[in-house]
Amino acid sequence: MNFDEIRAGLADVVAITPTPFTAENTIDEPVFERIVGRMVDGGVRVLTVNGNTGEFYTLTPTEIHTLVDLTAAAVPERSLLVAGVGFDVATAVDSARYATARGAAAVMVHQPVHPYVSRRGWVEYHRAIATAVPETAVIPYVRNSRITADDFSELADAAPNVVGVKYALPDPAKFAAVARGAGLDRFTWIAGLAELSAPSYASAGATGFTSGLVAVAPELSLRMHRALAAADFPAAMEVWDAIRDFEHLRAARDNADNVSVVKEALHQLGYGRADVRPPASRLDADARGAVEKILAAWGVR
Repeated sequence: MNFDEIRAGLADVVAITPTPFTAENTIDEPVFERIVGRMVDGGVRVLTVNGNTGEFYTLTPTEIHTLVDLTAAAVPERSLLVAGVGFDVATAVDSARYATARGAAAVMVHQPVHPYVSRRGWVEYHRAIATAVPETAVIPYVRNSRITADDFSELADAAPNVVGVKYALPDPAKFAAVARGAGLDRFTWIAGLAELSAPSYASAGATGFTSGLVAVAPELSLRMHRALAAADFPAAMEVWDAIRDFEHLRAARDNADNVSVVKEALHQLGYGRADVRPPASRLDADARGAVEKILAAWGVR
């Protein structure tokens, strides 16, 4: 794919793959392949491996590479494979090169975890990664409210392979200003807070949104995207109403159970164990019961 094709492809449901674990706390490779297959068979065209729903910060470098290998082998050629990268620049570059060699069209650069992030440093961090892999599309994952439209423009001037932005701040008004300042057409703007924020961000210019829910119920996420692409906001809000209890469970207590809810739902559907790695924890009995009721209401099998 060329960069224009990747930009167009990202205007979709950007699925984040969860990482199932065995009882021995290793990657459950057969279950992972089944989960990816569930999404692809359900119509998902963009998959991001090693995202936050995949418990990126709990994975070893070897596991990160293994998950890229598994995903690349499981998705059809027509799919757009995105790989999450991060940590220090050298590690991110190594991961980006590895993913590119296995067929990833793009890398998503996780929000820097350094405690001291300046705007100039943010631009330099992403520039260093992007210019090291000029043939690969790059998507910054933004959770820092200080990053401005000028910062995105400066980065793209230095690294034209920065083609999209995953914007994950709960502030649609700020997003609208930033996206318009940096250029609605220069980047594919992806609502990074999943389905609950997707309608408001779509109204301000986002053409894609990320999703962990899509591993559980692909048809719901894809139905919302079709509605938003057609500017049919009443239809999109019908899906919003259907999924809000699930997403509110994920968002409760400062997102403490964000991944745990997805993995519990997959577990109840027969896709592996519900285990998550610390510092996350498995759902309590009440929350597990709530997930069961939601799945029953959806009629998901």
